[in-house]
Amino acid sequence: MTTSYLPYEPRQQQLLPNALQDWLPEGHLAYYISDVVDSLDLSAFHARYAGGGPRNQPFHPVMMVKILIYGYATGVFSSRKLARKLHEDVAFRVLAAGNYPKHRTICDFRALHLQELSELFVQVVKLARECGLVKLGTIAVDGTKIKANASRHKAMSYERMKRTEAELKAQITALLAKAKAADEAEKNEPELDVPAEIERREERLAVIQAARARLEERQREADTARGRSAGDERKPRDGDGKPKNGSLYAREFGEPKPKAQENFTDPESRIMKQAGGAFNYCYNAQAAVDDTAHIIVAAELTNSSADSRQLPRMLEAVRAVVGADPDQVLADAGYRSEAVFEALQEHPAELVVALGREGKKNVSINGRRRPLTAAMAEKFKREETQTAYRRRKWLSEPPNGWVKNVLGFRQFSMRGLTKAQAEWKLVCAALNLRRMANLVPV
Repeated sequence: MTTSYLPYEPRQQQLLPNALQDWLPEGHLAYYISDVVDSLDLSAFHARYAGGGPRNQPFHPVMMVKILIYGYATGVFSSRKLARKLHEDVAFRVLAAGNYPKHRTICDFRALHLQELSELFVQVVKLARECGLVKLGTIAVDGTKIKANASRHKAMSYERMKRTEAELKAQITALLAKAKAADEAEKNEPELDVPAEIERREERLAVIQAARARLEERQREADTARGRSAGDERKPRDGDGKPKNGSLYAREFGEPKPKAQENFTDPESRIMKQAGGAFNYCYNAQAAVDDTAHIIVAAELTNSSADSRQLPRMLEAVRAVVGADPDQVLADAGYRSEAVFEALQEHPAELVVALGREGKKNVSINGRRRPLTAAMAEKFKREETQTAYRRRKWLSEPPNGWVKNVLGFRQFSMRGLTKAQAEWKLVCAALNLRRMANLVPV
């Protein structure tokens, strides 16, 4: 007796096509994102196409926003992968509704509307607050290093810049001499396009000189912040400009360290230490998380690896996005700074900032030199402060883990601090929508 199977006819065509929505289960994330985007104000996207003629009709901005946000919410960041998903993935096909923009169109739309896409973050946070998912009772601030769109092999140290610059100048001089040499000198040598060789080396020399100038400008700014000035003869000076006793500075004013590096593909990125001990060109992504539902209420980006000066900026961003101040702010020891405590002395939120690694006790503080830091140390002796601070780890760190391990966002697609910051806000908006879909489904 033969085995009986359910009918299977892969070549059988359907007489009437099914609706794509029949293939996507009810309550799917794509439906939620579609409904939310329909409720957002997208007038800034439409404004770019106002007055355009019918000869070059663009794809509808609402459709493009939906597939981009859904892509970031499901870990699809590449424009080529997004274009492929429009053919292969049912959810993307439902959102696109029969449209198939090419990867170049998706890439250009994202680059053209990057600022508008990042501003959707504010609308998403306000929507979360209306849903009761943001209450600004307690927030926690934390940062994470995310790799920049820059290669370590496309970088050069300051010391090597000076050496290579001298070598290129010598090569250009030699090539100019060869170009002016007599015809007899060319007879015994292989044919060489001397002008092209000179142009190639001059272009490389210009790139290195520009990178060297950026390094020196940053070093001058850092030296000025330390109280140094041009012509100080490397001698430390007091507030009145008089030389003080002590060892000389190691380098002249505005001269970077020999190992200071500059990247050619993304000059605004910086070498930072990531988890695991690896060093890469990164940006420091900051996020403020509300304790009600782990919604990110502020997202900022900096190319400084230190968190110590970011707390005032993050609290200003919270006020700008939500329109109110939190009652309590939790932050780890990386945000500890007397200058920060002084800047936030009049802030209405209660600051709970650790002065050392969790579990470390008896932190020595000079109360005369850093009175506000000493006051924070005294505050941490109270049981209620320690209890409040214990919430920081499970509040601020999970969203960073979700961004890297759930969404899979470990490297920026855009280059430059401004563009990377806009992309970071787009990532945080997508993560917020993913959280909201699970907590308050439409």
